[in-house]
Amino acid sequence: MSAVGRRDPIPNAVPYLGGKEWEYLKECLDTNWVSSAGPFVARFEAALAEWHGVPHAVATVNGSAALHVALLAAGVGPGDAVLVPAFTFIATANAVAYCGAQPILLDCEATSWGLDAARAEAFLARECERRPAGLVHRASGLVIRALLPVHLYGHPFDVDAVVALAGRWSLPLVEDSAEALGAEYRGRRAGADGLLSCLSFNGNKIVTAGSGGAVLTRDAAAAARARALTTQARGDAVEFVHEGIGYNYRLSNLHAALGCAQLEQLEAAVASKRATVAYYREALAGEEGVEVFAEASWARSTYWMSSILLDERRCPDVRGLIRALDAERIGARPLWRPLHQQPVFAGAPRDQLPVSERLYDRGLSLPCSVGITDGERAAVVEALLARLR
Repeated sequence: MSAVGRRDPIPNAVPYLGGKEWEYLKECLDTNWVSSAGPFVARFEAALAEWHGVPHAVATVNGSAALHVALLAAGVGPGDAVLVPAFTFIATANAVAYCGAQPILLDCEATSWGLDAARAEAFLARECERRPAGLVHRASGLVIRALLPVHLYGHPFDVDAVVALAGRWSLPLVEDSAEALGAEYRGRRAGADGLLSCLSFNGNKIVTAGSGGAVLTRDAAAAARARALTTQARGDAVEFVHEGIGYNYRLSNLHAALGCAQLEQLEAAVASKRATVAYYREALAGEEGVEVFAEASWARSTYWMSSILLDERRCPDVRGLIRALDAERIGARPLWRPLHQQPVFAGAPRDQLPVSERLYDRGLSLPCSVGITDGERAAVVEALLARLR
């Protein structure tokens, strides 16, 4: 049956529940541990910390909450600025705004689609200066308090280059690793090099807890600060004494149980994601004007999304193609809209952003759920090529 006549939809990325999810959730119900306390929370945190090789993990209700408390723990506050890549999901910049701070938008590079450290260096040298208050963006007068790069679509940014950049400019490094659990950089697991790193376990992530996030760190003081912020800043184990403004950002035992079961299947999930992009790469090899995103030589990508770029001559209207595939019940999706093209951040200070703009204009992601079959992958390719010819 052709893709056009196919009855069953092929979603873009949906959860695959093939492990002990039912068993662990039933244990929560049987023991009455269903809220924000319970053994699976500590178990999930310990497993995440161990996998990344860091001593501390703090589970949160979602990835946005993790970003928020990580930035606060890094010292970001009202009236500050944070350096953010423009090519990312809006939650990255929203977390900066939650702190009362302003994102300053920088471009990505074409290899990893992550922050371009060389262009960021040039921007800082040209547009900023060191003053007693800190590193100041001259045009806005804002003090830059942190650097928030993103491991995008399952691929790590150039970690060594970005870490060196942060060190030269004395900026705390907070990694947005929401899309990159399972990825590696030069043999190191991504998300363990900054002062803090943040994960997400949203429904379409490679490991899902239904919802959820986590803050990772090697710094005991930063971990304590993050944990306090997620628990209403309560400072006494018995009395309800609160030492500052905190948030109810705790993860429930139910969500943590689901996350534990999913984390046990991480390597199998990564293998499935990588097999999908390998299938697309082979099937589309030789197709002029179609480029399947490929990992850098120094990286192991999880390929959280299987993304392609289309030349203007091969596909003048990428949005029209996405709509056509969706009409055939094939879950294509656009790449992230750059933050300067979002109405809420249109006025944010920024560098020139040509790579971010091109990726958004020419890119889309194809179906890549863990557990997708070869037959479904073939149907995706058939429908894509039918629309490109």
